[in-house]
Amino acid sequence: MTDCGCAKARQDLEEYLRNEMCKTEHSDIREHLEHCPSCAEEALIATTLTEVVSRACKETAPEALRDQVLARLRAVQATAH
Repeated sequence: MTDCGCAKARQDLEEYLRNEMCKTEHSDIREHLEHCPSCAEEALIATTLTEVVSRACKETAPEALRDQVLARLRAVQATAH
């Protein structure tokens, strides 16, 4: 087992989570995360945050709310000119 170390794991965590690295580096970081609770917790937080943001980006406002917001923006823009 060759431990890549916390500094390397944390530096490359985003690329690891997006599968944007070579298989050797990916398996080194995966192995580190399996044996380092601190880095594993950071990876879990990053994964959870990414999933929550992704879900939020897919949600849309109800049409009535969108209409109210757009009407308010138009009113503000009309009085600003």
